[in-house]
Amino acid sequence: MATPTPRLVPVRELRSPEAVVLVLHGGASRGHRVPVDGRQLSVLRMIPTARAVAGASRRLSVHRLINSFRGWDESHSPLQDTAWALDRLRARHPGVPIGLVGHSLGGRTALLAGAAPDVRSVVALNPWVYPTDAADLTGRRVLIVHGTADRVASLEKARTVARTLARTADVDFVEIVGGKHAMLSHGREYDRRAAEFTAATLLSEVGP
Repeated sequence: MATPTPRLVPVRELRSPEAVVLVLHGGASRGHRVPVDGRQLSVLRMIPTARAVAGASRRLSVHRLINSFRGWDESHSPLQDTAWALDRLRARHPGVPIGLVGHSLGGRTALLAGAAPDVRSVVALNPWVYPTDAADLTGRRVLIVHGTADRVASLEKARTVARTLARTADVDFVEIVGGKHAMLSHGREYDRRAAEFTAATLLSEVGP
């Protein structure tokens, strides 16, 4: 059986974009090194988010990343798949500013991978984080959007991480009253905030 590999799925692919966005899904582990299935709800949930980002500006190329394995363990994490994807996007569009948008574990990935070259914008939606998570995001703008009714990812831990990241980065923290982890009942608000912030931040890098 072939070893699972990450995949980039184009949402809008431009020949010469002014900025590039990578959308990262969540998904907890269901055993040791379980491959990601593109039909998982955590993967499918990011389709409307990615479309909202693409709809925010025709100047953006937008891709979804489908990870090789679910969850996060000592032998493999979504950070490795994200680094793989960023390498490819930078090779296609050298020097173009990049934005990351992630949900749950994808939100944690976005926050920790945000120090990668050319990344300028990071959005974490209901990020599942450890309070000790930290990264030097100097020069980046960060938005964390968290539901007050999230019972999977801790709002307090996200606040702690936001305070840590704010030592080096410009961090906005928005609470969605009644928002739950899956972002279903308030989905449009999560997607709108992610899309507007990403487009505004990245395109400010290149001008009107």
